[in-house]
Amino acid sequence: MGVYLVSVGAEEWFDDEEDGWGQVASALNAELSRRGLPPYEDVPAETDFAPGSGQAFEEKLTPPMSGFIALCEAHLSQAESETVCGWTVLVPFSLDEVIWLPINAGYSDSTMVAGAPQALPLAERLAAAIDLPPEAPATCDSLDLSMWFRSEGAKELASNRPGPWSDDLDRAFYVAMFLRAVQHSIRRGCPIVCT
Repeated sequence: MGVYLVSVGAEEWFDDEEDGWGQVASALNAELSRRGLPPYEDVPAETDFAPGSGQAFEEKLTPPMSGFIALCEAHLSQAESETVCGWTVLVPFSLDEVIWLPINAGYSDSTMVAGAPQALPLAERLAAAIDLPPEAPATCDSLDLSMWFRSEGAKELASNRPGPWSDDLDRAFYVAMFLRAVQHSIRRGCPIVCT
């Protein structure tokens, strides 16, 4: 159990069953229409899962977030922090502002939808603030970041090339995770959900 960030394909996004996101998809399209924007219907299908393929996104929010929250408070406004990490659903297209939907998403009474293009520069700002190393995995389809930060990969790099990123590996994990989530959503054109 726990909280995960996962990519969602068309079948699950438009599914009205209990485990689907159809209610959110419908409410989001209604709100987009109300704002004079086109509906979000071009969601890619789930692809065959192949570890390392970069086709899916899955990471678990396990470590403490206190260092990451402090970093956000130091470098972002509250609204910017919500855009980069407070969402329930991240979509790959631009939104002038986050959208709140009155739909229970499992952990709250409402669903917050953020646009990945707006979150990207904010996530990049956090990555620059800690000098996130390029060795942090670029794809996250099988808890790749979780495994790298828990394994010798991050620890070995930290001992060989320490820096602000290595001062708090939990903080660096969240910076990398939210950055990779945004990049994945834009690259694949898919929603990412907090579930």
